[in-house]
Amino acid sequence: MWTAFLLVHAWLAVLGVWLIPQKAFWDLDLYRYWMWLGVHGFGWPGIDTSWVYPIGATVPMLAAGFGGLAIGHGYALAWSIMVTVLDVLAMAMLLRRDRGQVGGWWWTGFLLLLGPIAMGRLDAIVVPLVIAALLWSMDRPAVASALLTIGAWIKVAPGALLVPLFWGAHKPWRDVVAPAAGVSAIVMGTAIGFGGQGHVLSFLLEQGQRGLQIEAPGATPWVLAALFTTSIKRVLNAQIVTWELLGPGTQKMADLLGLLLPIAAAAAIALLWWKRERVGLALWADRKKRGELVVRGAMLMTLVLLVFNKVGSPQYMTWLAAPVAVALVLGLPGWGTTAKWVLGVGAATQLVFPWEYTEITGGGLGVTLVLAARNLALIGLLVHTARELFRVETDEPAAPSAPADRRSAPAPAPEPATSPVLADALLVDEAPAVETAAPSPAREPVDPSPRRGVLPDGGLASPATP
Repeated sequence: MWTAFLLVHAWLAVLGVWLIPQKAFWDLDLYRYWMWLGVHGFGWPGIDTSWVYPIGATVPMLAAGFGGLAIGHGYALAWSIMVTVLDVLAMAMLLRRDRGQVGGWWWTGFLLLLGPIAMGRLDAIVVPLVIAALLWSMDRPAVASALLTIGAWIKVAPGALLVPLFWGAHKPWRDVVAPAAGVSAIVMGTAIGFGGQGHVLSFLLEQGQRGLQIEAPGATPWVLAALFTTSIKRVLNAQIVTWELLGPGTQKMADLLGLLLPIAAAAAIALLWWKRERVGLALWADRKKRGELVVRGAMLMTLVLLVFNKVGSPQYMTWLAAPVAVALVLGLPGWGTTAKWVLGVGAATQLVFPWEYTEITGGGLGVTLVLAARNLALIGLLVHTARELFRVETDEPAAPSAPADRRSAPAPAPEPATSPVLADALLVDEAPAVETAAPSPAREPVDPSPRRGVLPDGGLASPATP
């Protein structure tokens, strides 16, 4: 297990640091440059200037500076080591659980299928934080809340997972809201103390100026139409260095997604509240029901952010890893379909980026169809996740039994005990079978309950998107 996990990380590092750095790890060079500007007195992003990332992102970016801030492989190698260390800590937490091997192998496979984008972006820093938070969500919700809030001040998205954590906490205001507010107060207070009061929240406004990014699920109809018409163009937005679509209806779709995202998020919040009310008091008596609410809710919020986002960068797919890995480790029922779909999403994403991204921006038919299929899979995952949350399992009441005449009725013959079956989470969706003991004859049986663009070699730079 550990050997495979470390070999996958080594392979991703080799790809990004030495083999295809311009395609896979270019964003790291941008991180290095930002930190070089700050260290050499040209201003810190988020403090002295507006920034597309929350201010907490400077911490891992600056930490990777131990490899050097000069041009070269040092910074990227240091970043790869830092991500590997964080992932090792998260994997160790997974393996401490009874089904740790299941979730651990799945995560290892997902990293391999997703490719170097799983390591060479800021998103790789928050994935182990989210894994730890979801594992602690039931026993230490305050710690989970603090971790998710720290992640949100690095890359925003983990903040959405505070919603299912809130609904799954017995004392949500004390265990979720208060820690999140405390962490946010510390971060903002520190930023303001360094003079960043004018820019600490600038990341909230930077997204509004963006157009419809080529990889976004909402862009799929235009991406396909662009194969057959010249009225829809694929253009490089040089200011933010991303590829966007320009043509009839593209800006309206971008604006519509900007409206639909908060509406969809509100609908997801309402669904989670409804689920919590339907489960009722059983939520506190049954850990799996509570785990399903929190972890499936985390998957729901993540998919809402992916499907209704006008950006849709490939590194966003890393967000899917934490809920699936934790669900498999906790043995939650019904995650087999989700786990397989997410593996497919990872493989399709790596094919699109970094290997065939020039075909996407150049209008290649085959890879464009792969991108479209990947986006449809994300939409399908969202529908599947919502349907699973709508499903409410109820315990069937036991039928009343007639009084037994012990003088004439023979004792029931004992049935052979069945062995427990551990269902492979990637092959079936059902929960593992439970061993039932043979009834005793003496008692009644009881039922159990730098800027990018065109690269020097003619390739195209990866999208630098938050």
